[in-house]
Amino acid sequence: MGEAPDDLAALPPHLVMLRRLVTVLTVVMIAGFVVLIYALVTRLNAPAPVLPDQITLPGGATATAFTQGVNWYAVVTSDNRILIFDRTTGALRQTIEVK
Repeated sequence: MGEAPDDLAALPPHLVMLRRLVTVLTVVMIAGFVVLIYALVTRLNAPAPVLPDQITLPGGATATAFTQGVNWYAVVTSDNRILIFDRTTGALRQTIEVK
């Protein structure tokens, strides 16, 4: 078996370029992995969204689903309505009938 050359000049030009590309790819993959781990750690340490303690549904409706936005939350009821409430006041903003 031949020994690996110490000098890059002894390698053919296309292998020198391939060696540099592999090195750059390795550096980019390591940097991407570090960024991914950082994003996961910061995202998982974020405080949980504040949910209302109690929601009073009009007309004795039964909730089947819940979703929320920045300043609102919505409840899907068993009678095919979507009730959108204001997050700060808890007042009913809008009712949407699903047909």
